Amino acid sequence: MIPTDERAPVRPGGHAAPGGAPDTPHDADDRTAEITRELTEKLRRKRTGRVVRIVGPFTPLLLLAVWELASRTNVLDARFFPPPSSIAETFAQLVGSGELFEHAGITLTRIAIGFVLGAVPGLVLGIALGSVTTLRTLLGPIFASLLPVPKVAIFPLLLLVFGLGEASKYVIVAIGVFFYVFYNAMGGVLQTPQIYFDVATANGAGRLQRWRTVALPAALPSIFTGLKLAVGGAFVIIAASEFVGSRNGLGYLIWSSWTTFAVAKMYVGIVTISVLGYLSTTLVAVLERRLVPWSRQ
Repeated sequence: MIPTDERAPVRPGGHAAPGGAPDTPHDADDRTAEITRELTEKLRRKRTGRVVRIVGPFTPLLLLAVWELASRTNVLDARFFPPPSSIAETFAQLVGSGELFEHAGITLTRIAIGFVLGAVPGLVLGIALGSVTTLRTLLGPIFASLLPVPKVAIFPLLLLVFGLGEASKYVIVAIGVFFYVFYNAMGGVLQTPQIYFDVATANGAGRLQRWRTVALPAALPSIFTGLKLAVGGAFVIIAASEFVGSRNGLGYLIWSSWTTFAVAKMYVGIVTISVLGYLSTTLVAVLERRLVPWSRQ
C-alpha cells in the first residue's frame, strides 16, 4: 500500500480546524467578529465605570438641587420639605448660637458611656458562652428570649427604676449595644475551627490562655461587625429615648422642633445625627482595618 499522510490539512495561514478540516474564510470572519464583540464590551464597561466614578460623588448634590427646585416650584410642599438652602441657613444659625454643639455633645456622651457599659460585658459573656458549652446551655435560652424584646419598649420601665436622669439613657443604650456585641462575639468563637483549640491545649495552654490567644483573635472580625452594628443601633436608641425622656440632646432637638413645627430645625437634627452615626461607624471600620488586618481575608 502507498502510505498516506494522515495529518490534518493546514491552511496557508497555519491553522487547522477541529476534526482535521482546514479553516475557511467564514471561520476566520466569525473569530474576528467574536474578538471585536469582546473588545467592544470591555471598552463599554470601562467607559461606564469611568462615568460612574466621575458622576458618583456629585449624585448627592444633584439630589439636593432637584429637592431645592421642587420645593421652590411647589412640586413639594415646602411646609414639610423646606428647601435645602433654608435648612442650611438654620444649620448655620444653630452652629453660630452653639445650640447644635450642645445637643450633639450631650448625645455623644450618652452614647459613649452606654456603649462601654454594654460592649464590655457583651464581649466577655459572648466569648465565655462561645467557649464553654455548659455555660451556653444554661444561659443561652435566657439571652435568646430577651433578644426579640424591643429595647425602646422597656424604656418606660427604666424611667420608673432610674428616673428621668442620665442613668436611664446610659442603661437603654447599654442594653441595645450588649446584644449586638454578645451574639457576634459568641458566633465568632463558635465559628473558630476546633483544631485551633486542640493545638493550643496540646501545647499546654490553659482555658484563659485559649480565650486570649485563640478565641479572641479568631472572633475579632465578627466582634467588630457587632461593634459597627451596635454604633448604628445606639444612635437609634438614644434618639428615641431623648424624644420623651430628656430636655436636651439631638433626639430632644428633633422632637421639640416637631412639636413647634420648626421643620427646618427638625431636619438639621435628623441630618446631624445621621452624619454623626456614619462617622462613628466609619471610625470603628478604620480601627478594624488597623487592629484586625486579617479580617480583610
